[in-house]
Amino acid sequence: MDFAEYQKLSRKTAVYPKKYRLIYPALGLNGEAGEVAEKVKKILRDENGKITPANKEELSKELGDVLWYLSQLATELGLNLEEVAETNLKKLFSRKRRGKLHGSGDNR
Repeated sequence: MDFAEYQKLSRKTAVYPKKYRLIYPALGLNGEAGEVAEKVKKILRDENGKITPANKEELSKELGDVLWYLSQLATELGLNLEEVAETNLKKLFSRKRRGKLHGSGDNR
């Protein structure tokens, strides 16, 4: 499955108030990313950083939720998720070529 197919199919499960068409998926994306971070934190605390098969399965589910909200937000903005991914890679490889992967700021 590619991003275009995922974006199209996941849209069929998007049920939220249209008057919050941007804020709802943006908040959901933040919440799910926080859940990923919480699970990683607990792996560090409870498993001494060892990722078990059960941990990996739970993280995979949370990452799927992150992807769903990302896809809905992209769709609401009229963005093609594949193009977003391609543009991101171009930006990152440009930074790498120029030795600018480290540091901060969007326009490195």
